Amino acid sequence: MTGHVRRVALTGGIATGKSHVRVRLDQLGVATIDSDRLARDAVAPGSVGLAAVVRRFGREVLAADGSLDRAKVGTIVFADPAARHDLEAIVHPEVRRATDAWFASLNPAIDPFAVADIPLLFEVGRERDFDAVIVAACEAETQVHRVMERDGLTETEARQRLAAQLPIADKVTRADFVIRTDGSYAETEQQVDAVLSALRRQYAR
Repeated sequence: MTGHVRRVALTGGIATGKSHVRVRLDQLGVATIDSDRLARDAVAPGSVGLAAVVRRFGREVLAADGSLDRAKVGTIVFADPAARHDLEAIVHPEVRRATDAWFASLNPAIDPFAVADIPLLFEVGRERDFDAVIVAACEAETQVHRVMERDGLTETEARQRLAAQLPIADKVTRADFVIRTDGSYAETEQQVDAVLSALRRQYAR
């Protein structure tokens, strides 16, 4: 089938190195989009999304400048699955619309395929929307230590965040391509380059 941009999803788990993989693909000339950024845009000051979050969680989730206090919201939703579901119901539809619009804006003659970084791809059942799925993976204990170091969380808080996602081992079994990020940056980038070569062979015009 020709005439459209092939949609490739990049996913994984918290702190499995998705952002590094996406940046590497971007550096290599692949059109990419970061759904985390779209999620932030969906609840930006003045947005319908932020108003909905305030209605659900109260004004105490706002920072002094009127923006969403993401750390405060995170503390709430990772301790309460129902609250997390409510937040996702506000944010995910807008992220999906923005992602679809971005893919539609691309020219298949220039970008035969493009990559969207979607952290909760499997959790929200979006894998069917994509032609191929790349999973960035590392050991669960590596995830815990990375999250603690990156976000300044306790071990309990870090494990709460992991528990809110499908285990990375499950995602690996459902991937078309797997990039292991346990090793050095150079080792990760070699794998990214190999996946990119495979995608170019698969979707070359």
